[in-house]
Amino acid sequence: MGEKGHYLTPMMQLQDPERTKIMLVTLPETTPVLEAAGLQEDLRRAGIEPWAWLINNSLVATETTSPLLLTRAAHEAAQINKVRTELASRMALIPLQQEEPTGIEQLKRLTRQAGK
Repeated sequence: MGEKGHYLTPMMQLQDPERTKIMLVTLPETTPVLEAAGLQEDLRRAGIEPWAWLINNSLVATETTSPLLLTRAAHEAAQINKVRTELASRMALIPLQQEEPTGIEQLKRLTRQAGK
């Protein structure tokens, strides 16, 4: 039971932005962005507002010089712009990594890189 004998359901906790931060994670591609946008609509209908969007494995956020990867990065830009301008109040762009970050230490390192 919550304060003063009131019940606090899991749904109520999800709807409370002071208790829960929902982050939508997607790839910078058309289908994943559309699927995440659909999820956001469903969450909003349930009274749950996503706190942020994370766009993972982005080539735009890398320093690639490969012509092939630069072409792919150009295609990503439209989806990133859509998320930034139409869908998200907060957004983080996570670059494609040379190695998959696994474990707490590697994830901490990734967040430190984002803060630069």
